[in-house]
Amino acid sequence: MTLAELSPAYQEAAALLRARLRMLRQELARETDPERVWHLKRRIAELTPILTQMNELAELTAHYYDRGYYRSEKYTL
Repeated sequence: MTLAELSPAYQEAAALLRARLRMLRQELARETDPERVWHLKRRIAELTPILTQMNELAELTAHYYDRGYYRSEKYTL
């Protein structure tokens, strides 16, 4: 399996995560219990960087073999 073939899996995972974050934000907007609000904010804060990384990896793996594609130094050895 090539990296380019992994890209759709990252995109699918990012879409699921994006949907979950949307649900959590909607729940947060309706919530009035301070403890529950704190837990929702914490969960959103934990998942947001994961979504960012999924999007970055989807982009990287989709174009990894393209000539001239600038690869983020974050994911190179």
